[in-house]
Amino acid sequence: MSSEAGGAVSLELEPERNAQSHALARALVAHLAAAGVRNVVLCPGSRSAPLAYALADAERAGLLTLHVRVDERSAGFVALGIATVHGTAAVVTTSGTAVANLHPAVLEASHAGRGLVVVSADRPAELRGTGANQTTQQPGIFGAATRYDADLPADTPLTSVRGTVARALAAARGAITRDPGPVLLNVQFREPLGPPPERALPAVVAGAKPIAVQAAVASVHYVPCVLDAAPRTVVIAGDGAGHEIAEVAERAGWPLLAEPSSGARTAYSVTRYRDLLSTPIVDRVERVIVAGHPTLSRPVSKLLATTDAEIVIVSPGPRWTDVAAAATRVVPAIEVSGAADPEWLARWRRADAELAARSHPSAQQRAAEAIWRAGGNLVLGSSSTIRAFDACAHGPQPRVWANRGLAGIDGTISTAIGIAHALREPVRVVVGDLTFLHDATALVRGLHEPDVDMQVIVFDDAGGSIFGSLEYGSQPGEEFERLFATPQALSIPALARSLGADASECAPDTIANALAAPIVGRSVIRVPLERS
Repeated sequence: MSSEAGGAVSLELEPERNAQSHALARALVAHLAAAGVRNVVLCPGSRSAPLAYALADAERAGLLTLHVRVDERSAGFVALGIATVHGTAAVVTTSGTAVANLHPAVLEASHAGRGLVVVSADRPAELRGTGANQTTQQPGIFGAATRYDADLPADTPLTSVRGTVARALAAARGAITRDPGPVLLNVQFREPLGPPPERALPAVVAGAKPIAVQAAVASVHYVPCVLDAAPRTVVIAGDGAGHEIAEVAERAGWPLLAEPSSGARTAYSVTRYRDLLSTPIVDRVERVIVAGHPTLSRPVSKLLATTDAEIVIVSPGPRWTDVAAAATRVVPAIEVSGAADPEWLARWRRADAELAARSHPSAQQRAAEAIWRAGGNLVLGSSSTIRAFDACAHGPQPRVWANRGLAGIDGTISTAIGIAHALREPVRVVVGDLTFLHDATALVRGLHEPDVDMQVIVFDDAGGSIFGSLEYGSQPGEEFERLFATPQALSIPALARSLGADASECAPDTIANALAAPIVGRSVIRVPLERS
């Protein structure tokens, strides 16, 4: 049974004759559901058995959706993908190294501001430091990456669980601090662990209502900073900037330089801005407005380090990107007074068009442009893949996601699976061959788990081409290939089929044909490329 968010939602608490572990687990799951956590990713384990039973009962009652994965690292990124769409999601593991395998996803959630709720089962405190099997120091295991940590003893009073969950969810959502991110609920369980003697369907229990911490958000009102449009201004939209900054730039008449995952790249944007930032046009910039988390190009980083222009950062929360500490001011929002000189924008547009006319896009870039035009839900891998889209993708923007918090290659396919589950829509994910190999086993589907409609396009250039564009690529040869490019000896289609996905290959210039077919189930398309 379920109720609307904010109502009384709970699992039946176990009678006194049942183990405390099961009562604690059911209370925790009850209050997570009551607080609005609707998706939980569970990994199998022994110490986490009470949580597994409680989650299964909660799913049968319609309180939440349960996803089961065997690999904790993948599970963390699946939950991250769900949280990217829904704001929060939980991942549950057993004790020991299982918890440590969540660390990459927790770090990405921290830097990207995702409300990932980690629930780790633990041995009771008296076993810590004794050498007991699968016992380590789990409280604080993620260090400074979490917004809130709680260590619940095995004899935690059930009446206190509600408050702990409320604090954790408030921190995960950034309800007070405007700084959402991951949280850790470490829960100690003593034996017996399973299964509880009674598995009655959940019932509403008096008092199992969420604490309305969300009300604190409604009391916060931004006072926008009003900027004169006249100074020659460019707008940098990094990852997660949002469409609002695009609207501001268009109203003011400022050039908009938007990364693919910014949510701000439109037909209005200047597409070839990375090349333009290496021309004299940049010398005339008087002000730079920065929104989101720009990470893709050194020309942008160089511009953001300038002392010859005013740097205004737009950030509604306490975290912003100012690597060179060159910012003039940080504001929560901006409004524009007046209009820019139309010749300023026209100059950027002419230069952009001239570069487009002279450009010779690579095969990877041509494929990226075709994928962009196909629309839909798009997840982009890191390194050279997202940069191929950045160099050429223009026009109406599909819905784009990317793990740009720390910009690692790990967990990209898992993240896309989580997004597909959250949206309940087909998702296309584009990755390089090494990114694919790093997370290929995420394609494995449990026999009792629902499938997702997800198409994985692998730009296979036999290694890490991103290193060829950096200083390491100045000395190509056997050492470069072994230490940096690291090409692998295997068949991507054969691997994909062994993991239960359909697989095919197509040339970069014929990919439009493959994109026309509907995305049904899990499939992998290998696009062979020459590495330049």
